[in-house]
Amino acid sequence: MNKYTFGVHAVREAIISSLNINKIFVKKSFNSQIVKEIIGLARSKNIPVQYVPEEKLNRITNGNHQGIVALNSPIEYSDIEQILLETIESGIIPFLFILDGITDVRNFGAIARTCEAAGCQCILIPEVGAAGISPDAIKASAGALNHIPVCRYKHIKDIISLLHQYGLIVVGASEKANSFIYDYNFKEPIAIILGGEGKGLSNVSIKNTDILLKLPMFGKIASLNVSASAAIFAYEVVRQRL
Repeated sequence: MNKYTFGVHAVREAIISSLNINKIFVKKSFNSQIVKEIIGLARSKNIPVQYVPEEKLNRITNGNHQGIVALNSPIEYSDIEQILLETIESGIIPFLFILDGITDVRNFGAIARTCEAAGCQCILIPEVGAAGISPDAIKASAGALNHIPVCRYKHIKDIISLLHQYGLIVVGASEKANSFIYDYNFKEPIAIILGGEGKGLSNVSIKNTDILLKLPMFGKIASLNVSASAAIFAYEVVRQRL
């Protein structure tokens, strides 16, 4: 699959034919009738749309873009509610990760590799402002992104609310927590939120989680790389459930 699809008619047909698309870039101030139609189609299928300067589109396509470019995804995104229903119906205790603003594809790939190895049902990522499925992410995951479902969400508050409706406890990984990871019972249905590099969990995540947990740190460094933290959290869940 080509990395990009560009041109108004090509992008429109890609959406209609359900080609896997990460996001669509539209030239700023471009609002022709067909572009409005494409944007409507994209949003009906939960495909993010981002307005960008024409120079960005020129760099991607050498100028032959007609004001619109689709970034194709090498892997299809999954539906979180379908995954939850299938997991619960099969008698498996749900266990998944939510990524809150992780932008480095290497971290995303490493987390996906850990999640797949630890038996997580899926990874949830934001539609915009974070690393998505790409050839680089797949490579960093050692191919794990070919096997573990990835779902997208629009707003962290809404996805936490949805998980609550399915009976999941939402745990935030944060050095600001008062409780340690080893003091918690992970045998319940669990979703663990990991914050972005350097910033940690967003305020919205912190306000909406059920509990914040941290790793004990004895050195001068205050925190670990997010992919290392993901591995420790994931295998504490595995250890308790064995």
